[in-house]
Amino acid sequence: MKFTQVFIPTLKEAPKDAETVSHKLLFRAGLIRKLSSGIYSYLPLGLRSIQKISAIIRQGMSRWGAQEVLMPLVIQKELWEESGRWQAYGKELLRFQDRHEKWFTIGPTHEEVIVDIVRNEAKSYRQLPLNLYQIAPKFRDEIRPRFGLMRGREFIMKDGYSFDMDEEHANKTYGQMYDAYSWIFRQCGLNFRAVEADTGTIGGKFSHEFMVLANTGEEAIVSCDACGYAANVEKAEIGYRQSAADGGGTSKPQKVPTPGRYSVEDVSAFLHVAPKGIIKTMIVKAGNEFVAALVRGDRELNLLKLKSVLGADDIGLASDAECPGLTGAHVGSIGPVGLKLKIIADTELRYIRDAVTGANEDDFHYTGVTPGSDFVPAMFADIRNAVRGDACPRCSKPMGITRGIEVGHIFKLGTKYSVRMHAEFLAEDGKSRPFVMGCYGIGVGRTLAAAIEQNNDNDGIIFPLTISPYEVALVAINMKDSVIADAAGAIYDTMLDRGLDVIYDDRDISPGMKLKDADLIGFPIRVVIGSRFKKEDLMEIKIRKTGEVVTSTRQDLFEKLSAIRRGLLL
Repeated sequence: MKFTQVFIPTLKEAPKDAETVSHKLLFRAGLIRKLSSGIYSYLPLGLRSIQKISAIIRQGMSRWGAQEVLMPLVIQKELWEESGRWQAYGKELLRFQDRHEKWFTIGPTHEEVIVDIVRNEAKSYRQLPLNLYQIAPKFRDEIRPRFGLMRGREFIMKDGYSFDMDEEHANKTYGQMYDAYSWIFRQCGLNFRAVEADTGTIGGKFSHEFMVLANTGEEAIVSCDACGYAANVEKAEIGYRQSAADGGGTSKPQKVPTPGRYSVEDVSAFLHVAPKGIIKTMIVKAGNEFVAALVRGDRELNLLKLKSVLGADDIGLASDAECPGLTGAHVGSIGPVGLKLKIIADTELRYIRDAVTGANEDDFHYTGVTPGSDFVPAMFADIRNAVRGDACPRCSKPMGITRGIEVGHIFKLGTKYSVRMHAEFLAEDGKSRPFVMGCYGIGVGRTLAAAIEQNNDNDGIIFPLTISPYEVALVAINMKDSVIADAAGAIYDTMLDRGLDVIYDDRDISPGMKLKDADLIGFPIRVVIGSRFKKEDLMEIKIRKTGEVVTSTRQDLFEKLSAIRRGLLL
């Protein structure tokens, strides 16, 4: 394709509302444009990258036995009521009525639809396993769309669903999808990590997120280099061990005034005690029950871990207005001594001695508090966020924290949807059983944005070869020079004949603008035909990723391009 034939509206400056690197560069390079909050149009270059990512996904799915379908975007209310998600999903579910006053939703995910298809068509174990997927638009009415394609309201997603006869076969399918996703993201040229994750609103028993590693990533990844354990910060387990600093301490609780000191920082400074010597008490509502959750003063409570420990369907912090009736004090003065609520203490507190806690009286705290002696938790459990240096739960080595961007998520759903929606098959023993399901998603647009977050410099995007809009940019420096223009045109035709994925910059503009656009858009390979061609029959080949420049004659051009391309694919 010629540059003069393609709609590529590059910009010198990004829109003011563009926050992330990828959001800015997607706009500046002319790949997307905003229609409304969280809703974007893909322009020709952006669509080509989306199509290349989609093609890689299709190759991976086919290689591991999944079949492509296409399901309706609009879904009737009745299906979502069967699964129990019509109300449970919340305001992100866009609901509307048609002219017959029947309720529908624009699908944010398609578990209900795929279950309806399979329950009506797959009646026997002989038809299993089934692994079906689609690549299609989705809509979630995000309360705060941001970061361009990273968190939009309308987005392109690959969502897949597997149906097996039992847990053993479902685990096998899950493993195959883990391998398929690993292959897909490697083919996309991404540096990623698969991490254990929470299942979120989709539900299910177990899941992995596939995270593209990037300093600008919005999620923290806890990982161990020694054994390979990795999880997102919401899911990361922590290996505990008692240290010398935790031991000792035989003081009795003493109530001391702490006027106007309610935060850990203020109490720490006022009483001259380190935050790690403070027990932070939070009142949490889990379903219809209020409980007290305790963590060290320098730690953060993880509500998802606590939710799992309690087996609650929903969980949240109690309001400041609710706390006095439950504890006798407002937030900031609450503590476990004498508290009449069930207490769940973080495992780390098993080793703390002579700690500071709220006294359940406004403006007062206790010193000298020791768990087990001065209060007895209902249980100790891992209920806090992991931090850098925590012990690995597998090998006890110190763990690190990196940043990542979620691009894929796979779930073991079990029978959650099949039981609720009465999706059953006839097993080999003649009995009806519910399908055991898995769910597998990839954010296609999000993968494009994550690739840019991971691959960029001050000049623009540095596209991985496999997902670049075009692999090669052929640049004629001076289109008014007939020798250069004619040679560039002939080389372009030969490139097309040889099947190269090339865009030919045939614009009659300054050389500087052409080269800047090539770097901004991030074409992996750039071939420049300029003055050296006229004098020495030499062209310059620049590798965008490394900045390396290689000279070539016309005779050697395609051999060198082939070698460079192979190198970029390694």
